[in-house]
Amino acid sequence: MDASQGEGGLGPVCGVAVLEVGPLSGRPGIRARGEISEITRSPWEEALADLARQHADVSYVELSEVAFVDVAGVAALAVTALGLSGGRVVVEHPPPQVPRVLSLFWPGLGRIEVAPR
Repeated sequence: MDASQGEGGLGPVCGVAVLEVGPLSGRPGIRARGEISEITRSPWEEALADLARQHADVSYVELSEVAFVDVAGVAALAVTALGLSGGRVVVEHPPPQVPRVLSLFWPGLGRIEVAPR
């Protein structure tokens, strides 16, 4: 049984957040699954640091299987994009709070392009 599943594998264990992050196949970037919160912030920031180290012109962040991203998780994404020497980050299929937080705190941040769900 996955550590994120409750008894019988029917749902998350109360208070346990899970985040899986891995490379995208066939293009530069990462795919995340789960939720990005205080509990999972460390692996999220590590994945973004790896993404920045490997960044060339365009990097992709696939979030279609992410249920939730807190403000600090969006901030880590924005700070990563701002720290790149050039190019952009394309965020694909994020939860609705991601573009809202980006537009609120980083309006007009051209280094991040959001492809909606």
